[in-house]
Amino acid sequence: MKLRTEALLAVALLALACGEPAAETDVAAAEPALELIGVGSCLRQDLPQPIFDAILDDDLDLFVFLGDNVYGDVESEDLRELRDAYAMQAAADGFSRLRAEVPLVATWDDHDYGLNDAGADFFGREEAQRIFEDFWDVPPDSERASRPGVYDAVTYGPPGQRVQLILLDTRYFRSPLLPTDERGAPGKERYMPDPDPAKTMLGEEQWNWLRGVLEEEADLRILASSIQVIADGHGYEAWRHLPAERDRLYGLLRETGANGVVIISGDRHRAGIYRHDDALAYPLLELTASSLNSAFTSEEEAGPYRLGPTYRPENYGAIAIDWTSRSVSLEARGMDGETVLAETLNLDDLHSSR
Repeated sequence: MKLRTEALLAVALLALACGEPAAETDVAAAEPALELIGVGSCLRQDLPQPIFDAILDDDLDLFVFLGDNVYGDVESEDLRELRDAYAMQAAADGFSRLRAEVPLVATWDDHDYGLNDAGADFFGREEAQRIFEDFWDVPPDSERASRPGVYDAVTYGPPGQRVQLILLDTRYFRSPLLPTDERGAPGKERYMPDPDPAKTMLGEEQWNWLRGVLEEEADLRILASSIQVIADGHGYEAWRHLPAERDRLYGLLRETGANGVVIISGDRHRAGIYRHDDALAYPLLELTASSLNSAFTSEEEAGPYRLGPTYRPENYGAIAIDWTSRSVSLEARGMDGETVLAETLNLDDLHSSR
C-alpha cells in the first residue's frame, strides 16, 4: 500500500534525523487507516478489461480478488491450461495496470482453482496452490505457503482503526455438494442443501485457524468468501448447500464475540447486498461483487435476505470507511464507477454488546 509505505518511511527518516532508531510502536502508529477498498471477481484473461479504468480512478488503498481471477479449467494432468491462463492474465492490460498501482490480495474460486465447482476431490489441488502462490507473490517462507489451502488473514491500520481482512478458502477442503433432483428448477438449479453433518466447507484445520483469527482485536472485520454466505435464493454453489457448516460459521462468530463483521463474496456474475438480522447479535451484511468483465444476461433470482435487486452488468465492489463518522458503506459500482447499489452501516452498531 503506497500510503502505508510512505508513512513508515517518513517515521524511519525522522528517527534517523534525530539520531534514534524508529520504535515499533511509532511505526505502528504511523500506519494509515484504510479508507477505500475495492472488491471484485470473475475476471476472464481472454477478454478486454475496461472496468479497471474506473477502478484506478478510485484511488484505492487495496483491492481484494475474490476468486475466478482467471478462467483456467484444466483438462491435462500437468494443469497446463491453468498456468497458461495466469500467464495471459499477467500480461493483460487492465490487470497489469492495477497490479502496478494498487496493492492486491486474493483468494480463489473454482475456475482459478482449476475445475468447475471442484472441492477437495480435485486431483490437482496441491499444484494449483503452488501456481496460485507464485502468481500472487506469496513468500515461500510465509505461514500461508506452509500449509494446505490458500486461506489467510491480514490486519491493516493503527489501534482504533484496525481492519482485519480474512480470506477464506472454500475449495481445498470442501466436501462434494448434493446434486439437484430437478436441474434448472428455480432455487434448485444445480445443488440442494445437504444435511449431512460430516460434510465440511473449510476443513478442521481452517476452522481452528479461523477461531484464533476472530479472537484478535479489530474494529472492522471483512470476511471474504469466494461463494455467497447469506444468499438463499438460488441453487448454484453457496454456503446454503452445507447448512450445518453455515450454522457453524454463524455460531463461531457469536462464540468468539467477533465484532464489526461484514462479508464479501463473488462468483455469481451479479452484484447484490444481503442482510441477515438473526445470525448474530447485530446485523450481518454481505456484499457480492461479480463480474469484472464477464457479465451474464440471466434473469433475476429469488431474494431472501437481499436488499433490493441484483445488478447484472459488469461491476466491482467498494468498501468505503469513514473513521470520523464511524461508518462503513458497502457499494457495487458499474463500468463507469457509478454507484449502483449501496448500504451504509454505523461501525458502533456492529457490536455484540449493543
